[in-house]
Amino acid sequence: MKTTTITDAKNGLSALIDRVKSGESVLILDRGTPVARLEPVSATSDPSGRIKRLERAGLIGPAGAAPPLDLIRSAAPQLAHGASAVQAVLDERLAGR
Repeated sequence: MKTTTITDAKNGLSALIDRVKSGESVLILDRGTPVARLEPVSATSDPSGRIKRLERAGLIGPAGAAPPLDLIRSAAPQLAHGASAVQAVLDERLAGR
């Protein structure tokens, strides 16, 4: 993501708009503090555009392999009688997993 100051954004708005049209986001800073972000309209309303933007930023990557279908198709484990799924999740969080 490109960053720019308010002064530079004001003086070069046309160039920034061209970058945004090509799919890039621009963060505008005021004395080093982020105050605004210019993003393509399609990136906020189109999930696939958001994914492409995250890939360009290096935050996510394409899947390396097909999902394990046998794991997906197998039955989920059953809770013991009287056990709480919520409590199990909270216990895992406390354990750092």
